[in-house]
Amino acid sequence: MFSTLEQTITDLNIDGITLSRKRILDQLKDYIQSQIDNEQKVNLNFICTHNSRRSHLSQSWAQAIGSFYGINNLQCYSGGTEATALFPEVTEALKDVGFQIEKLSQDENPIYSIRYNEIDHPIIGFSKKFNAAFNVQQQFAAIMTCSSADQGCPLILGASARIPITYEDPKIADGTDRQAAAYKERSLQIASELKYVFSEIKL
Repeated sequence: MFSTLEQTITDLNIDGITLSRKRILDQLKDYIQSQIDNEQKVNLNFICTHNSRRSHLSQSWAQAIGSFYGINNLQCYSGGTEATALFPEVTEALKDVGFQIEKLSQDENPIYSIRYNEIDHPIIGFSKKFNAAFNVQQQFAAIMTCSSADQGCPLILGASARIPITYEDPKIADGTDRQAAAYKERSLQIASELKYVFSEIKL
């Protein structure tokens, strides 16, 4: 793993996560643990309305932190109820903590390579619907990262679990002097909560 990213994960503080929030996160922990105990692949699809912010942050952090904790049979995806574009401030927030990011296309819905180490295939980041062919179609946990996606997707075909772990949208700070800080805060909140989840997994 890239050294800066590894240090970021090491330094993440999970002590501030409340008991009520841990109960929500434990649903994801229990799903991952069950898949590992049954020697099944762990497929996680993080879903938000536009697949532009929170779902990409969650996908990237889950893949990296899972690797950090030695969970090898893990594949993380993201999608939305509609496709838009990955918001550039998301990639900046990830770069700042040690991910290596390359923009692979210049169209309205750009494609990014998001790397967390030199060995594994990069995460391919772009906006897509949750059921796009690029994503897993069967035997996955659907993690709903925003309440509107949770309410707007009454049925996720192929999902073996549906887990609402919602976050406030950093979009509320877009165009203000708090924009970068808001994305950093949300990114690190997601990272800390996923560190809690993966640190509890027994291999």
